[in-house]
Amino acid sequence: MLFTSLIRALPAASFILGAQAGPVEHQKRQASVDAFVKTQAEISIKGVLANIGTDGSKAKGVPAGIVLASPSRSEPDYYYTWTRDAALTYKALIERFVEGDKSLRQKIDDYVSAQAYLQGVSNPSGGPDTGGLGEPKFNVDRTAFTGSWGRPQRDGPPLRATALTIYANWLIAHDSTAQAANTVWPVIAKDLAYTVRYWNQTGFDLWEEINGSSFFTLSATHRALVEGAALAAKLGKTCDSCAAAAPQVLCFVQSFWTGSYIDSNINVNDGRTGKDVNSILSSIHTFDPKSQCTDATFQPCSSRALANHKAVTDSFRSVYTINRGIAQGRAVAVGRYSEDVYYNGNPWYLATLAAAEQLYSALYQWNRTGSLTIDAVSLAFFKDIVPSAATGTFAKGSDTYKTITTAVRAYADDYIKVVQKYTPSNGGLAEQFDRNNGSPLSAVDLTWSYAAFLTATERRAGIVSPTWGESSNNVPPKTCTGTPACNSRITFNVRATTVFGESISVVGQLTAIGNWSPADAKALSASKYTSSDPLWSGEIDLPASTAFDYKYIRKSSTGVVTWESDPNRRFTSSSGCGSTAVVNDTWR
Repeated sequence: MLFTSLIRALPAASFILGAQAGPVEHQKRQASVDAFVKTQAEISIKGVLANIGTDGSKAKGVPAGIVLASPSRSEPDYYYTWTRDAALTYKALIERFVEGDKSLRQKIDDYVSAQAYLQGVSNPSGGPDTGGLGEPKFNVDRTAFTGSWGRPQRDGPPLRATALTIYANWLIAHDSTAQAANTVWPVIAKDLAYTVRYWNQTGFDLWEEINGSSFFTLSATHRALVEGAALAAKLGKTCDSCAAAAPQVLCFVQSFWTGSYIDSNINVNDGRTGKDVNSILSSIHTFDPKSQCTDATFQPCSSRALANHKAVTDSFRSVYTINRGIAQGRAVAVGRYSEDVYYNGNPWYLATLAAAEQLYSALYQWNRTGSLTIDAVSLAFFKDIVPSAATGTFAKGSDTYKTITTAVRAYADDYIKVVQKYTPSNGGLAEQFDRNNGSPLSAVDLTWSYAAFLTATERRAGIVSPTWGESSNNVPPKTCTGTPACNSRITFNVRATTVFGESISVVGQLTAIGNWSPADAKALSASKYTSSDPLWSGEIDLPASTAFDYKYIRKSSTGVVTWESDPNRRFTSSSGCGSTAVVNDTWR
């Protein structure tokens, strides 16, 4: 979303609706969750629309269809548009439109146009055809953000494809196939092409801190490829390799299951347990109202997703002061992950709401399928809220079914009550609330916070998103084959005078060159080094047609690392699988 390790050192701040706040004066509590939901839902839709150009009250002068992450311009500065945030926000708006709010259609059409424009903007992640769709954020005037950041991020394209696919399917169903085919599909097609090409490569996670394989990204990828292939068929278009790649993505997704919870980031040594709310966000994003409780796709009612819900939410019970003394089976404030240090690590409104939304979605699935199953994997989750729970399958209408579903709904409502407790009287939803006293923290009027409130409470009301075809695409292959790498071989040549015992390596933002870690940098060879031509050289396979930053480092015989001077170097690998290119540099 909105941050990287580059900004985690920012001082903690307490802001809401543009005004600095001390310990929050909690609003007078409504008599019930129902009353709070009604009032806050009205505030939340207004909060979302206020942050969208060009007529949003907090987005004056921002181009039409551009979503501000937040109107906050300092401590922290979120006055940008993130592909991820915008896609999730518009997914919520498009679902609302499909359900009957036709006042949103112009804003949706504006979003289509804005995203089509942004897809063509060259940026530090690359050009339109060289990885640029993986750029996480842009300036609000639709120009490239060129500062240091965690890039690339590969969740934006599939999330945007999903939002627009929902819209395109509505257009087809309402005699607007031409608009779906000629205006919306071209944007989706570019995102799907990016997704197919890069799904098997590492990138930064949705918190923009870890460069590895992300459960959230891959779950979103699987959904986008499945529904994208189906949409292409409806429109008579092609979606090259979408249908073939989708089951392989699903196969890879199984790698994140530890046996008791989802390890949200793998293929990276991050020093964390992996218990991260991004896994719950994944479950609610890939929720299909027509599916069974499928473990392979981690549907909200699946045993795996419920066990993970317990593992993730339990991980916050002891780390936040405001959660102390809350018994098992009662909701707690939920953050990103327990090891978080951004703004000292606090609960998030959207994370706490996601915990509620998963449970409301599970209730919908049980009621639709007509039964509820408890097995060894999910038993601990159920025993927290119904201590007498035991394994078995319980039919809708049975006393046991009624007891369990009533308890699950009360547990879900409990998370809404946590949000209610720490929402200020004006209803403004910031990004975070203080782990010690509940005061709003970080960015004011976070668009994603408002959107999260809308989707959670819509699921509570039984309003669900359209099916995306999960029931026909939930069996992973027995063997994961991945996608053959499309690499180009780059020869790095750098002239760097060294003394005996020193070596030169190249390091940069791609995994193949160490993800900026000196320990993982690729050593170059001095086999052609002479006093008159101090050449260090090496061949490295890198993803084809990919823009990347890099530098050279010098390592002494004792392991001391010296970086060459700024700025970063930049190169775009050659196009075509098996292509070659040569880089010639001189040490700075």
